[in-house]
Amino acid sequence: MGCISSSHHAGCRAFIALGSNLDDPVSQVRRAFDELARLPSSRLLMHSSLYRSAPMERLDQPDFINAVAQIETGLSPYDLLNALLEIEHRHGRVREYSNAPRTLDLDILMYDDLQCNDRYLVLPHPRMHQRAFVLQPLLEIAPDVRIPGHGAAAELLAACAGQWLEREQHQ
Repeated sequence: MGCISSSHHAGCRAFIALGSNLDDPVSQVRRAFDELARLPSSRLLMHSSLYRSAPMERLDQPDFINAVAQIETGLSPYDLLNALLEIEHRHGRVREYSNAPRTLDLDILMYDDLQCNDRYLVLPHPRMHQRAFVLQPLLEIAPDVRIPGHGAAAELLAACAGQWLEREQHQ
């Protein structure tokens, strides 16, 4: 389908999910916040607290540390995706198999009102509306956010009530 947006790239707002469950996950996510702040043509607007969550799908791995960041960027969605993949690579991310443990995972959740569905990028992120570890930190920094095609994030979080998630005490 490709990408459809009503905006150009200057000053676009993007939400990025961060997750880690290997090699000191709290430190991995904190370092990633710093790296997001240094992205070209971008600035970090805010980030959520850190949250601990149980793994989904593959349960035989450590808990995850998750967060969400909001940036303003002049990068195109594809340039932003490539920059995030470079950050993951610097953190030692290896893609052995689907849902494997990872040092760092960075996903574009939303990029302004962009809707995109091609082989490189799907926006909004296809499973974000089903995951408490994304919705709770997202709502912390954007309480009224709506997910295109799905509705209010607060209502979607209620449907995730059975998913274990706790805010990290030592931020």
